[in-house]
Amino acid sequence: MSRTRSLGAAAAFIGLGLLLRLPKWNLPLAIHHYGGGILWGAMLFALVAAVRPPGWRVPGCWVAAGVIAAGIEGSRLLHGAELDAFRRTLAGQLLLGNIFSAWNLAAYACGISLAALMIVSPRTDRASASLSA
Repeated sequence: MSRTRSLGAAAAFIGLGLLLRLPKWNLPLAIHHYGGGILWGAMLFALVAAVRPPGWRVPGCWVAAGVIAAGIEGSRLLHGAELDAFRRTLAGQLLLGNIFSAWNLAAYACGISLAALMIVSPRTDRASASLSA
């Protein structure tokens, strides 16, 4: 997947995530919350794939996206006046969230893995899965 297509995929995941989260759909909490987490993880993978260093392949992007997701989720355990003030904004809620949850990590891992599988589809050679420049 090219960098441009990765950015396009990230934009699509952002749009879907906002469509899921912002309107009042009266969806079950699991769909609303974890669906957003899955889309967030997929978006994170697509962004990592778009800005990856030369020579990185899908597994490297997968690991990097997982580490970033774990770091962001772990940041929810940190508190400071400025950080908590940002978390109270809409952007802070969408980007960082408020409460640490291992279930969020599971949702992010699902999204990251699903996005990686979109690149390594049955039509490609899994042994040589790569991202094009």
